[in-house]
Amino acid sequence: MKPTILLAALLASTPLLPAEEQVFFAFDDQNLAWKHNLKLTLETATKHPDNPVLRRGPEGAPDHGHAILYGTVVKDGDTFRMWYLGMFETENLNGQAPGWWRPMCYAESKDGVHWTKPELGLVEFNGGTKNNICLIEGEPESLTRVNDFLSVLHDPDDPDPERRYKCAYIAHPPFGDVRGGRSKIGPNEGRWGAMICATSADGLRWKIVGDRPANAEGERFEVSSLYRFGDFYYATGQLLSPWSWRADGSPVGRDVLAYRSPDFVNWSRAKASSFARAGQLANPPVPGQQCHMGFGLWNRGNVLVGLNGLWQDAAEKPPAGENWNYGVRIDLGLVISNDGVHYREPVPGFKLIERGANGEWDDIALLQGHAFINEGDKTMIWYSHWDTGGKLKTMEIGLATLRRDGFGHLSPQVTENDAHFITSPFSARSISLNVDGLAPDAPLTLSLLDPLDRPIEGQEVRLTANGLRAPVEWPRPLDPEAKVALRVHYPADSAAHVYAIYLEP
Repeated sequence: MKPTILLAALLASTPLLPAEEQVFFAFDDQNLAWKHNLKLTLETATKHPDNPVLRRGPEGAPDHGHAILYGTVVKDGDTFRMWYLGMFETENLNGQAPGWWRPMCYAESKDGVHWTKPELGLVEFNGGTKNNICLIEGEPESLTRVNDFLSVLHDPDDPDPERRYKCAYIAHPPFGDVRGGRSKIGPNEGRWGAMICATSADGLRWKIVGDRPANAEGERFEVSSLYRFGDFYYATGQLLSPWSWRADGSPVGRDVLAYRSPDFVNWSRAKASSFARAGQLANPPVPGQQCHMGFGLWNRGNVLVGLNGLWQDAAEKPPAGENWNYGVRIDLGLVISNDGVHYREPVPGFKLIERGANGEWDDIALLQGHAFINEGDKTMIWYSHWDTGGKLKTMEIGLATLRRDGFGHLSPQVTENDAHFITSPFSARSISLNVDGLAPDAPLTLSLLDPLDRPIEGQEVRLTANGLRAPVEWPRPLDPEAKVALRVHYPADSAAHVYAIYLEP
């Protein structure tokens, strides 16, 4: 088959995403680029009082050693579904899972707080199948053994029902188990830091795609996210020096790179540089500042919002006999992408979820998952604790919440002056705002503009209603085919906080 015909066939077999509403978040400095007298205030999530909400299992369970959200939470109907990594031993072996295996475990909940671990009956473990381990099949067997980060994508529009669930995870197969040579970049560790893809009809029984890792030959790549954006599937993950470097070839430490695939079968050999923290790119770099893994992501249709690990090296060399990463501390920061490839921090170093105070269950380092759900008036975000000292202390799963889509808001910098912002052009049939702080005597004034920033006659309204999705009633119905922009004006002394704008396609 000719290459052009093959590409056309692959794209034709890949389902297009349905039209979704667009969300312009307050921290999106591309869609809300034009601002006058406005500042961004980001919010720190509130931790649930019952944390950790999913704990490790009893002795003999596949998650007795730890239960961590190197994984995903989705909501299917009225059920929250969680995929996470267990560990049955109670101590690390050289910092790795025993036998390079952390079982893919499964849990369910009706409220996202109280979780059950169904007996799936799929995998024999400790002499029986009464456990919550998902089945992964394929050859060679070493590719089916999850070692680290697991990302599950629910892809209900795939025309093949056997591919409605997709996942990517890290395995550590020996070089001899897979065909293909070893990259000459970086040291020979005797095994691959391999990205493995698998598909499933139900999210419980999985089959690996192909018979070799998806990433470049023998190159270490610690995949930690999987998503569909536009025409491609993307997987971001952690690389570190010497496998990765700054643009000038100098060491970068841990940064985030991305692979892509048009069909979830054939993945690019080339990678995109997706993200490095500001201190990593400074000259000279900020000592000890790195990323941890790729991102825990939430695909909102037109934009990706996520968590990244704010890794900070220990201040001193670990004491004799301690883990190599003893003393490493990690909080979780906020990132955003408008193209699915390049990410940025709205406020570099901001901690969306902070590790706990000394003595609290999550006081050492935090791990991100793909675990964002809007439920009622809250955004729910699940995360994990990592004991970088290697003792597996309280490595379990917690929950944090925000006001629904309330990651941050725009408000006047100088309150006694008026302020405004202008969005990028869009087409929509309706507009609503996530807003607080309005009053009848201090409304927001909303105006529609043409693509050259000229007011459209008669299309101006005053908004006085607060709400998570306060509708805007225009004098004339919006033309869903026309390109317009939105101007939002704050009066002097306004207390308004605008969190997000929702555009129905």
